[in-house]
Amino acid sequence: MTPYVPMNDVRARLLARRWFLGECGVGLAGMAAGALLAREGRAAATPPAAEPLAVKPPHFPPRAKRVVYMFQAGAPSHLELFDWKPELAKHDGKLPPAGLLDGYRAAFINPNSALLGPKYKFQPYGQAGIELSELLPHTGRIADELCFVRSMQTDAVNHAPAQILMNTGSQQFGRPSFGAWTLYGLGSEAEDLPGFVVLTSAKGTSGGASNYGAGFLPTVFGGIPLRTGGDPVLYLSNPKGIDRETQRASLDTLNRLNTLALGRFGDPEIAARIQAYELAYKLQASAPELMDLADEPKETLDRYGLKDPGEAGFARNCLLARRLLERGVRFVQLFHEAWDQHGNLTKGVKKNALDTDQASAALVMDLKERGLLDDTIVVWGGEFGRTPMVQGGNDGRDHHNRAFTMWLAGGGIKAGHVHGKTDDFGFNVVEDPVHVHDLNATLLHLLGFDHTRLTYRLQGRDYRLTDVHGNLVKGILA
Repeated sequence: MTPYVPMNDVRARLLARRWFLGECGVGLAGMAAGALLAREGRAAATPPAAEPLAVKPPHFPPRAKRVVYMFQAGAPSHLELFDWKPELAKHDGKLPPAGLLDGYRAAFINPNSALLGPKYKFQPYGQAGIELSELLPHTGRIADELCFVRSMQTDAVNHAPAQILMNTGSQQFGRPSFGAWTLYGLGSEAEDLPGFVVLTSAKGTSGGASNYGAGFLPTVFGGIPLRTGGDPVLYLSNPKGIDRETQRASLDTLNRLNTLALGRFGDPEIAARIQAYELAYKLQASAPELMDLADEPKETLDRYGLKDPGEAGFARNCLLARRLLERGVRFVQLFHEAWDQHGNLTKGVKKNALDTDQASAALVMDLKERGLLDDTIVVWGGEFGRTPMVQGGNDGRDHHNRAFTMWLAGGGIKAGHVHGKTDDFGFNVVEDPVHVHDLNATLLHLLGFDHTRLTYRLQGRDYRLTDVHGNLVKGILA
């Protein structure tokens, strides 16, 4: 017979057992595991910081400490902008050589479509005589500041997977973006603004928030989109009846509760929540000042091509990017999805160049004149290139992942330089190929990181931006 035990004693024993297993067993095991991981260099020996965005040192002295990434979503045609192919012009309307298409699969067209010659003329720019399209006169005037990588390659052939691959190192959703990895590694110097800011124009991106999200990193490292009209961030203004003092008192109380929870559970998402609440409070004052361009001189507005400083668009976003970088923001990413010219190529590329050329060049020169370019990486490019074969009657190009062009400038980048080469049709890379993973590894190197060591442990595996790939592209380093 089981002896009778009073109910109060049963509850006491259960509570005591649960407390011991939960607080002592797991706690001791956690301390032991943490010490072992710290000894192996895979975890900090201290508990999770309440300030996840605190400035942190990289692996070695960096060449740059901030990034502005002008992502031209939709895939600009390298053949109309950056990679002049006179042989392609000569073969306009003819079928491509049979050997060129071995093993090739286009996204939409029959690969055995006729070749399409470049729609615009090219001319040399700068002391190096770098050939660029007539559509890019402003970019041409700063050619000696830029490094053109004409040998880019990627794995994906459709927009969303290719954009996500370019920005996160994987075609699948759920990985941290390049900006999130940068913030995770370096922290933020911005006191009243997010460390990673996203600005969009045109249609945004096919890949959506995955292009700038935190993935499995704590959410505090993800990009924060700022709107160019109304409140920069939705619900930033206080509701009626709530003044700033009342909000501050409520926030202080909430933060005390969250800090207690953080100390008990050590969950980085709690630290992220504390940081988010504080940042939202600061943004109420800093964001309106940031977005108001009234203090910018007319000469600056003219340089960017801004006739109306309040008009949303790529040019305004470029100027805002400079203002963000000046205020300590670590990573600014501009998304401009307008380059998907399956048809209407001639007019479409021209319009897109008019919308982006002047402001892109202005941003580079503005950073240089303010002493920021030397330690800022500037990136311009899309997710892949366009086919030498025609699509859409006689005025369009399909997706092309085997070869495309991006340009870089700033801290540690070789200026006035062309890296890599494609064949006579701009179809295959024939010299110095640069995969997306190689580019990301090199950008992290300039920020002071060994890309194989900037990792985050998840479910028993160390993840990184370059996955298990990536080589340093020494040829583009100054």
